[in-house]
Amino acid sequence: MKLFKNIVVSIALASMAMISSTAFAGKAEEAKVREAAEGTIAKVEEAIALIEKGADKAAVLAPIGEARQLQKEFRYEQTERSRQYANNQLKAAREAIDKGESQPAEAALRDALKILQEIKVTYDAAH
Repeated sequence: MKLFKNIVVSIALASMAMISSTAFAGKAEEAKVREAAEGTIAKVEEAIALIEKGADKAAVLAPIGEARQLQKEFRYEQTERSRQYANNQLKAAREAIDKGESQPAEAALRDALKILQEIKVTYDAAH
């Protein structure tokens, strides 16, 4: 009976440890996605501000590149299609900046910003 009691207690403790580690992993993943979402939005806003100020090409391309990297972590299955479209808009903005066309670049960035903000709202509502 004592052996049976020890086995039951061991199983209970092991299952509690697995459940709590899964819960912590989920929270860490959510925090990572939220951080990527906020960072992506901030970088797109920074790029728009730089275009409005008339900054040089390299200065504008830096936050666009950072936004494209951060958005890779900003994944949520229900909004994946929108994220891909926002990424395409970031690419279009980069290409327009490379060509020296600030108006199309700004329009693409504003479109990407709108999409990213909508994705964040959807993600926050689900989590």
